[in-house]
Amino acid sequence: MKTIVITGASDGIGAEIARQLAARHKQDAALVLAARNEAALQAVATQCRGHGAQTLVVRTDVSDAAQCRALIAAAVAQFGGIDALINNAGMSAQALLEEVKAEDLAWYEDLMRINLWGSVWCTHAALPHLKASRGHIVAVSSLAGLVGVPGRTAYSATKFAMTGFFEALRVELKQAGVSVTTAYPGVVATQIRYRGYNAAGQAAGRSGLKEDDAMSVEECARLIIDGMQSRQREVVMTAKGKLGRWLKLLAPGVVENLALAALKDDVKPK
Repeated sequence: MKTIVITGASDGIGAEIARQLAARHKQDAALVLAARNEAALQAVATQCRGHGAQTLVVRTDVSDAAQCRALIAAAVAQFGGIDALINNAGMSAQALLEEVKAEDLAWYEDLMRINLWGSVWCTHAALPHLKASRGHIVAVSSLAGLVGVPGRTAYSATKFAMTGFFEALRVELKQAGVSVTTAYPGVVATQIRYRGYNAAGQAAGRSGLKEDDAMSVEECARLIIDGMQSRQREVVMTAKGKLGRWLKLLAPGVVENLALAALKDDVKPK
């Protein structure tokens, strides 16, 4: 039986990853579901058990190091080990730097604690168990972690940090047989951008990105799972993302213009 810990599993990409893993592995899956919303986690757990998977719900705020350690300890206590850790928990943000008041900049730190440090703390706690199982680590980053997006300075900073951390960790763990897969979704049809911070550090209530061609959450989850199970180093999910990554080296100005074009007109810098 494979024990898989998924953070941010109450909604969106994390919940869909859990459902798809349960459907694929059925009785061979033990899913440890973590997020702040316990009621939503229980609903996802019920869906997963419907496929035959075993589940453990652990209410977790990944911005708290102690709760990250407690999550991993609970998973090991219940199932005896860990075969995969999917660091999916994250928060979005949309604000031009000049719009953020000096007294409100603390939410930049809050965002870093969620998006980067939550992944670091969970990974650090799980590491000996993952080495024992020669398992998998997944980091759900973003295309904003490969190309800076205007209006998303804070978010891009956290995702670039994730990219660097997990790239270095991949090399550290190569001889131990632990794979590290970093996933780079583009715009996915979830509510993350609506719940993310605005300039005042409050829930934005809207997305600043054009979402006409947003990827379905089902497709995104499938690509992440496929990448993990085939031990891919990276999963860049869109044609624009793949092109932009290499075009950035050859014609960075073009990539900057493409990033600007992804914003809705009313949130573009004047």
